[in-house]
Amino acid sequence: MLKGSRITKRFGGLVALSDVDFEIRKGEIVGLIGPNGSGKTTLFNVISGFYKPEVGEIRFMDRPISGLRPYRIAAMGVGRTFQIVRPLMDLDLVENVAVAVLYGRMGISDPKLAAEKANEILEFAGLETKARNLPGQLALEDRKRLEVARALGSKPEIILLDEVFAGLNRKEIQEAIELTFRIRDQFGITVFMIEHVMKAIMETCSRIIVLHHGLKIADGKPADVANHPEVISAYLGAGYAGN
Repeated sequence: MLKGSRITKRFGGLVALSDVDFEIRKGEIVGLIGPNGSGKTTLFNVISGFYKPEVGEIRFMDRPISGLRPYRIAAMGVGRTFQIVRPLMDLDLVENVAVAVLYGRMGISDPKLAAEKANEILEFAGLETKARNLPGQLALEDRKRLEVARALGSKPEIILLDEVFAGLNRKEIQEAIELTFRIRDQFGITVFMIEHVMKAIMETCSRIIVLHHGLKIADGKPADVANHPEVISAYLGAGYAGN
């Protein structure tokens, strides 16, 4: 469904990504992990069109998307969230999601119908009772749910989730794990997710890709990745692997 070949991205003399190959199959939930600065968000930015790779190609549904503008890639069915949530602060939750519906892939141009669809998505995300709140009134967990709801409003085929579990407590993490599964199972959306919360990654993903200094150092089942010597050395630590 989504494939990258030899993806290389430089910022001056800094090589953020170097010859990274990856493949995401339809219906998967795939994790992307690695130390801070390893290139994870840079890869998401390349996929979604914020950056153009110097070398390599991204293909989505067997169509090349490298170098396309972000709005064109979104219109093809690639949705994403941001690590730092970016709601429209002067609009309530319904209006935030309705904007995504109106400019997304649902074919809805009537604001009233868009608001109805937005309310359905907010209910799915567990935000129906706060639908008329402004984003600034929300706790962190709900701001992250709103970020997911806005991405779902565009009707993506695949969604890139950038640290939606960060800053959540144990109960909130479990609820977010359940939401991730429902995104795939109820909407049929493939999930590619960056995460540092290993409980979430290990319980949610069928496969994990690991980056370190812009290089892919592992790609496999969670148990295999967790016991990979290079991953333990670069990221997890011996204590985690021992548990």
